Amino acid sequence: MPTAVTLIRSAALSDAAEYAYAATAPADARLIFLAGSCPLNTDGSTAGVGDVAAQAAKCIENMKIALAASGADITDIISTRVLVASTVQSDLVTAWEVVRDAFGDHDAPSTLLGVTVLGYDDQLVEIEATAAVRD
Repeated sequence: MPTAVTLIRSAALSDAAEYAYAATAPADARLIFLAGSCPLNTDGSTAGVGDVAAQAAKCIENMKIALAASGADITDIISTRVLVASTVQSDLVTAWEVVRDAFGDHDAPSTLLGVTVLGYDDQLVEIEATAAVRD
């Protein structure tokens, strides 16, 4: 089934960003608002303690599970927000590279933020997302 999401690019904006600058979904699309995907194992422990890339990958893995439970997949994502508990820009870039690679050609609009702290012990990464599907 084709995605309901249309990614929008503009030649008037820099192509340095590795994502579309906007996205739309038609009026008949069902929106899926995902809770922030955290790097938690099924037992509630934090995966990849001290490893930004491993935590970003676990967030993606958990997000894909939540999407599947909602009848969607990663190509239905309309936007993301990637949160990294760090003041070091290279940590943000590390998390972003994992997210970018997971999305491949579906480069949905995204915001990358460094934050002071996240909700779970040893948590460094969280990914918020919204998806749109046609039923």
